[in-house]
Amino acid sequence: MAALEREFSAPTLQLLTHEGELRPTPEAEQFLPVIESLADAELEQFYRDMMISRRIDIAGANLQRQGQLALWVPSHGQEAAQVGSGRAARPQDHIFPSYREHIVGIIRGLDPVKILSLLRGVTLGGWNPAENGNFHLYTLVLASQTLHATGYAMGLGFDGATATGDPESDAAVLVYLGDGATSQGDASEALVFAASYRTPQVFLVQNNQWAISVPVSRQSPSPIANRGYGFGMPGVRIDGNDVLVSYAVSRTALEEARSGLGPSYIEAVTYRMGAHTTADDPTKYRTQDEVDYWAQRDPITRYRTWLEGRGASAAFFDEVDVEAQDAASDVRRRALDLGAPTREAIFEHVYSDPHPLMRDQYAWLDRFERSLDGGDA
Repeated sequence: MAALEREFSAPTLQLLTHEGELRPTPEAEQFLPVIESLADAELEQFYRDMMISRRIDIAGANLQRQGQLALWVPSHGQEAAQVGSGRAARPQDHIFPSYREHIVGIIRGLDPVKILSLLRGVTLGGWNPAENGNFHLYTLVLASQTLHATGYAMGLGFDGATATGDPESDAAVLVYLGDGATSQGDASEALVFAASYRTPQVFLVQNNQWAISVPVSRQSPSPIANRGYGFGMPGVRIDGNDVLVSYAVSRTALEEARSGLGPSYIEAVTYRMGAHTTADDPTKYRTQDEVDYWAQRDPITRYRTWLEGRGASAAFFDEVDVEAQDAASDVRRRALDLGAPTREAIFEHVYSDPHPLMRDQYAWLDRFERSLDGGDA
């Protein structure tokens, strides 16, 4: 009896090397035309987005440390995976984030202060997706967004809102999850339904190497990208710190989803440079050598080197620095002005119409608060 194969691998697609040179890996060469079709302004926008993301990330972490936020979820190091995929989506597409995709929301038109409102605890939801580029609410329960996204994608199919052949109206769904969320049962259920119903959907896994304190090597003995094939959809592994390959592969996968070819699964290999959240201390479970290794693969530094080689001017980079700092300062200023929610906010969105139970509970709370002030209970 032959020995069973116990080694698993998957090629990592890359267009930009760690040194910022455009040198595609063999599997990635097919995606070069996607990048070559972009104008200089579109390529420069990727850099602008990543810089804004980094500066707002720093501002958010500082606000939490100063007691102005209950929590902050850093995205430092994952900018390329998010910006490339976020820019690949069309306006009619629907985005289902986890809780780290701040720049994707901003790309879709979301005011970042709404994210800070959520993390400050002054809103129960944050925003209306229909008013913010179909960017759906953050999901703090790991992997549940995969079911929400798959259900929505199934609905697009049932409603005939996809695969009609009209690129201006056909819609797809892009859902983000982390490597830790792939171990949740919800993610597996979502993949089963997505494959069975051939949903117009892309699962994008940001493999940042750590599910809080559990390394990905313990979570998955084989590349996470291989899971797509196990559920009946193509899986691909990309260098998540390469914004060009992130954009090209995501755009291709979304176009195939809209055309009726079904779902796909992308593993973006990246790294969480900071803590899982500001409630976490990563020095307890990872080494400085590991952090230094990934710092040398910084997505912004790599991309800037490539843009400079193409002739981007010093004035452009100076302009982006000022714009990113202004964006961060504006977010900080407006976050500090956020007021406490009204008492009515607790009851407003439980039912779509007035409900006697809510009126009774409001009256009880009113009596309770008056009793604390010495009034009648």
